[in-house]
Amino acid sequence: MGERSAVPFEGVAGAETPRVYWCEQAWLPDGVTDGVLIEIEGARIAHIGQGPPGSAERLAGLTIPGLANAHSHAFHRALRGSAQEGKGDFWTWRERMYTVAAKLDPDSYLRLARAVYAEMALAGVTCVGEFHYLHHAADGHPYDDPNAMGHALIQAARDAGLRIALLDTCYLSGGIGVPLDGTQLRFTDGDAEGWDARAEELAAAYEGQPDVEIGAAVHSVRAVPPEQMPVVAEFSHRNAAPLHVHVSEQRAENTACVETYAATPVQVLHERGVLGPRSTAVHATHLADVDIELLGQSGSYICMCPTTERDLADGVGPARAAADRGASITLGSDSHAVIDLFEEARAVELDERLASHQRGHWRADELLAAATVTGHTSLGFPGAGLLVPGAWADLVSVRLDSVRTAGARGLEAVVYAATAADVHTVVSGGRRVVTDGRHRLGDVGAMLAEAIGALR
Repeated sequence: MGERSAVPFEGVAGAETPRVYWCEQAWLPDGVTDGVLIEIEGARIAHIGQGPPGSAERLAGLTIPGLANAHSHAFHRALRGSAQEGKGDFWTWRERMYTVAAKLDPDSYLRLARAVYAEMALAGVTCVGEFHYLHHAADGHPYDDPNAMGHALIQAARDAGLRIALLDTCYLSGGIGVPLDGTQLRFTDGDAEGWDARAEELAAAYEGQPDVEIGAAVHSVRAVPPEQMPVVAEFSHRNAAPLHVHVSEQRAENTACVETYAATPVQVLHERGVLGPRSTAVHATHLADVDIELLGQSGSYICMCPTTERDLADGVGPARAAADRGASITLGSDSHAVIDLFEEARAVELDERLASHQRGHWRADELLAAATVTGHTSLGFPGAGLLVPGAWADLVSVRLDSVRTAGARGLEAVVYAATAADVHTVVSGGRRVVTDGRHRLGDVGAMLAEAIGALR
């Protein structure tokens, strides 16, 4: 892979400093407001007021904070439109996913991830949580730089204009009591101590760089034996870093866990110190009442990925019940069957309607908060996701005059009517990334076609 950039967002050459935007409407902490002036200095918001536009650059429609995609597997994007063929379930889909994983190297992963992250930017995403376990070469041996794949992902995010929480993932077994096999050998460092040594190297390489957070992940109870989990949790504590884990995505996972450990996956994670206010349980689809209580009482986040969960026939998780007991909800596009955080947000409500036969589980502002401030905080960027002075200067402007949004009003116009195609302007960390629906890198569709085509 080519030489990676060590330049973070903040203070980069070419940042537009200062710059003033006039928003036709903006979602501020106290609600949607007309005629909002936002002054940016460097990567941060310096001042917010109201008034006529004057010489400020005008942003039509409704401007919201940047979106946080809290759960991504960048290479899964190569499966869109092909993994949906035929019948099957999560486990048959997983075999197709392994086929793609086997073909990637640092250079091809850089090209693919750059295009995927650019697609996210076009959809209004300014920060991504990359759940990264594709660590080593195809035969399982480390590259000369054991973190070459992680560096590729970070460079890709920077090129696309996103901040990134690289959630470096510990992956040690092919299932509960099942040895690793085939492509899975790329994912492992042997044991948690080996993972920790490599992850600490990666964290040291980006220390002090404000656009990168090196977090940790326990892949799942399937892939990390309980006795190994405390090492990963300790990395999170030592580095004050986010800690994510796939939880109860499949009923088969729950059954195997209970049969082996006489406990649910959430109970196992609780007993091994994995849950807590820096932790995110991804999916959390099939939860018992005790699981919901443990997640809520520990202050953990739950990342819902509705478009993936329906694409893989996983089921509908109890998001409202978990939130009512104290868990904070975030959103992710996971396998990238769709990259549209507005669709993820409304699907949380709409899926609950299907499961409960009732409407009105979530307010629009709650869903948009899950996609913005709560998501950013769960990824280790608490100073983002709000339009307030001092926050990261992330502005996403959404058209209110498209065939989808025309006639709709307020936040409901964004959450229940808009799609990613209605995003026309994105400012990320003070830099203009998307203008008139076009990414600064050029034709993102062509980038995706080229990167994915090379893997077939």
